[in-house]
Amino acid sequence: MSDPVVLLDDLRDESDELDRLVSELREEEWKTSTPAPGWTITHQIAHLAWTDRAALLAATDADAFAAETEKALAAPDRFVDEGAEEGAALPPAVLLDRWRTDRARLQEALRAAPPGARFPWYGPPMSAPALATARLMETWAHGQDVADALGVVRAPTARLRHVAWIGHRARDYAYLVRGEQPPAEPFRVELVSPGGELWTYGPEGAVQKVTGPALDFCLLVTQRVHRDDTALTAHGPDAAHWLTIAQAFAGPAGAGRQALATSEEP
Repeated sequence: MSDPVVLLDDLRDESDELDRLVSELREEEWKTSTPAPGWTITHQIAHLAWTDRAALLAATDADAFAAETEKALAAPDRFVDEGAEEGAALPPAVLLDRWRTDRARLQEALRAAPPGARFPWYGPPMSAPALATARLMETWAHGQDVADALGVVRAPTARLRHVAWIGHRARDYAYLVRGEQPPAEPFRVELVSPGGELWTYGPEGAVQKVTGPALDFCLLVTQRVHRDDTALTAHGPDAAHWLTIAQAFAGPAGAGRQALATSEEP
């Protein structure tokens, strides 16, 4: 995992980039549909604002976060959408201000966290760097939905290394959330970064391996692209299967995206 200061700087920069993408939108543009069924741009930002606020509670008020966890347990299939709907009911300017305020407070809390501190979360407790990595991954993924809705092509950055790291680390979770047994042997992932460098994860001698562009891997593990629409190569049957179920995010298995060839059929 990266240096905590660098990681938090990258989280700030990722959030700021998305902020710039939506800050000049007209009010009617906030209602633009995104690739997530039923979610507009407003829902995407509302979800990030809601999750950043939850992370802030986890980092600063464990009792208040425990109460939020109880709500999630009471409605595991609805609480994410309900959080987004609540924020989406706000005027865009109010929602944007809330997101900015809470993510700035989260930055302060995580930067002030003592080394080794762990915070409660919806799964196992997380360290400050792990929580920041999860927030960056989700911010980038939902930012992709917003960019797709607006027809904007974002230039990939070195910040993708955090998304790739959590995508590789969450390998076993993708199996378990589907009721499957994870392979006993670790996988190797070798990715070409946006700058042309090689990013590697997992043991060098692993038999099962995934290679290809870092952007494609990040889009896949956040389920923003179908496996068939990537330039990723799986070396070994287990690695090939993983690429059909990979997910970097917590929660139920996502439906993923349709292949472009399928979605373009009449």
